[in-house]
Amino acid sequence: MTNTLKAAAPKKKTPKRPSAQQFTFGYLVHDVSRIRRTVMDLLMRPYGITRSQWSVLSTLSRAGNDGMMQVDLARLMEVGKVTVGGLIDRLEASGHVERRADANDRRAKRVFITEKGFDVIGLMIELAATMNRRILEGVSDADRGVCEDVLLQVKQNLKDVLREQGGSSLIEGED
Repeated sequence: MTNTLKAAAPKKKTPKRPSAQQFTFGYLVHDVSRIRRTVMDLLMRPYGITRSQWSVLSTLSRAGNDGMMQVDLARLMEVGKVTVGGLIDRLEASGHVERRADANDRRAKRVFITEKGFDVIGLMIELAATMNRRILEGVSDADRGVCEDVLLQVKQNLKDVLREQGGSSLIEGED
């Protein structure tokens, strides 16, 4: 006797295509960020500084007068120690940073910004301010405020998701 009661094969469901609107926000944030990075790269090129090198200088500038250990710099920048090491090597060769022995542990080296590095930071801040004014042309202060509020809320929501998923170490050092 054969069993005529077979489980019905599940019907193949055609996945519902998400609407374009469902992709718009994330895509737009990504695309604006990508284009902004490209423009900043073009503006920095005449000064011989890459965006990654600028990121090192910017992060170091927030460390105060104590400099920073390479491992801490890598963690804050969310890149590997080897990557940061290469960036520091190039910045040191160009005279923008210097490595000095740590006051508490002579075997350890701290990275400090040189006068030349601070000069470049000043230029980069001016470039970024000029670029920000340009890219915000036609955007009212009220609209900009709303946009900033929305992005801050989205950032907080993303941090909450990271914490919920056990990725809180990925946002360490954030405000």
